[in-house]
Amino acid sequence: MKVVVLIKRVPDTASELQVAADGKSVATEGLKFVMSPYDEHAVELAMKLKESNGAEVVVLSAGPPEAKEILRAALAMGADSGILVDTGQSGELTGRGVARLLASALAGLGADLVVAGKQAVDDDAAQVPERVAELMGISHTSVITRFELNGTTASIDREVEGGQYTLEVPLPALFTTQKGINTPRYPTLPNIMKAKKKEIREIPAAQFGLAADSLSAQLTTESMTLPRQQRLCRVIEGDSEQRVKELVRVLHMDEKVL
Repeated sequence: MKVVVLIKRVPDTASELQVAADGKSVATEGLKFVMSPYDEHAVELAMKLKESNGAEVVVLSAGPPEAKEILRAALAMGADSGILVDTGQSGELTGRGVARLLASALAGLGADLVVAGKQAVDDDAAQVPERVAELMGISHTSVITRFELNGTTASIDREVEGGQYTLEVPLPALFTTQKGINTPRYPTLPNIMKAKKKEIREIPAAQFGLAADSLSAQLTTESMTLPRQQRLCRVIEGDSEQRVKELVRVLHMDEKVL
């Protein structure tokens, strides 16, 4: 059985973010990058399958060369090998382009199971794994909190508002993990040392021959600003009708939230 885990390099959530000089992106200088926390649960799920079923575990990421650091972290957790789809230093790729690259890389791996975190904590888009599954033409279920393998079928619990679904899904399939499904392990020192010798295969994004317009971003960032840090406190005077009208005006004209 082969399990492929999709992981992403993201800024540490404890980082203090600043807007870059262009006013349209985040300044990355000095930021610490880590594996997206939800992806750690996906790696842990794969490791449990390795221990119980002898599965081969491959971790796959698309990003700049520096993303090898998070692949090494997954290898230190016990994954067998890693693949990096090298996108260079391009910041133009969005979920659409990344999904196409990952699906292209997966096409030749023969994965029985693909797992990923339910969302990346940098953009919170929660769309790349589902896009990958659709491009590959396989079943997918998001936000799972339980996974049990029964031969060629997976029994899973999917979290929904106010409850959960219990589903039986035939493999191959893709699942995204939610916190609570397991507790990711800490890499031991021996495994950290072993990870340095494990293979990470680098594949240039251009090797897949995908058209540039199929990878390019389909949105344009006009500007980016930090949220206001000061709390807004204002007392509105007048009778009830006047206060309501003034509140609506402030929210619409001043705060621009309506």
